[in-house]
Amino acid sequence: MNITRVSLSGFRNLTDTDILTDSGINVFYGSNAQGKTNLLEAIWLFSGLKSFRGKDSELINYERDSAKIKIDFNMDGRDQTAEMTIAEQKKVKLNGVPLKSAGELTGNIRMIIFSPTDLSLIKDGPDVRRRFIDNAISQLWPKYVSLLSCYRRAVTQRNSIMRDVRFHASLIDMLDVYEREIASTGAAIIKYRQRYVELINEFIENIYAGISSGREHISVEYSAAAASAAELYERLQNSRRDDIAAAVTSVGPHRDDLIININDHSARSFASQGQQRSAVLTLKMCEAAIIKKVSNCQPIALLDDVMSELDASRQDYILNHIKDWQVFLTCCDKNTVDMMRCGALFYVENGRVSLNEG
Repeated sequence: MNITRVSLSGFRNLTDTDILTDSGINVFYGSNAQGKTNLLEAIWLFSGLKSFRGKDSELINYERDSAKIKIDFNMDGRDQTAEMTIAEQKKVKLNGVPLKSAGELTGNIRMIIFSPTDLSLIKDGPDVRRRFIDNAISQLWPKYVSLLSCYRRAVTQRNSIMRDVRFHASLIDMLDVYEREIASTGAAIIKYRQRYVELINEFIENIYAGISSGREHISVEYSAAAASAAELYERLQNSRRDDIAAAVTSVGPHRDDLIININDHSARSFASQGQQRSAVLTLKMCEAAIIKKVSNCQPIALLDDVMSELDASRQDYILNHIKDWQVFLTCCDKNTVDMMRCGALFYVENGRVSLNEG
């Protein structure tokens, strides 16, 4: 799929804008705080997911009462439109038909987003990596969302009982009920995550080799709490005494991690800024490749400030060697994209977006 036109008014600092986009790469350049990321954010909202930056109330220009965004796009050879009005509530139309919520767009317009905050995927703790994989799985298999909800509810209930059992010993029997539910739902979550990591590993080496020009190699593995529901249940039973003392559930997929290594060393501990950025970009591109494999739809890539701290060969790969994708990319320095061989180049200044035809 690809977006052919973007129109917006009243959105953040951007002036009323109407641009025709390239089916390949679209680069938006200009100094910081001019509105480049705002443009990507406006497009991202049509993924059906929340803004990657802030609250809906912050999306409206302070001089306006509402913001409007419209995109024309082509999917499976069919021209379509999506419109969004943001005021006290968000109103959305797809091909002129009102939708109940923006969430109904999910699956109709598929995208992946890279922003500088995504570097936390490498730098921060396991919860960030779990959130990444859970969000990715949820977009592909919606029933995973309800599975996560059931699991989290069971963990919350177990934790609550463990806080109270010291004062009400009769509650001890209730722990077994929730431990069995944690074991069954937790084992299912682990299987989903393991399957997704298997899919990542179908693509990750080739993608990272392209970005790094084959100079480095990357590996990803899922560190799981248990191999089966029976094993997870046994571990919950064995940890019960310590868990009661701490009033937390110390075992389960809510404590698992995604292990990322570059050249057989921890990316979190030893990778450079450029390597970390390349690793996160690779995982995002794997996410897109998996969406294409599962849904047969190539998602649009939104890459915010991806070029900084990448050397020339990595920049060249992004600008010239990502094939058959539509890409929207922001950067500060026009010289960064001088090596771009084809596509559209837009200049953004004080919220005004103009096509650079030079």
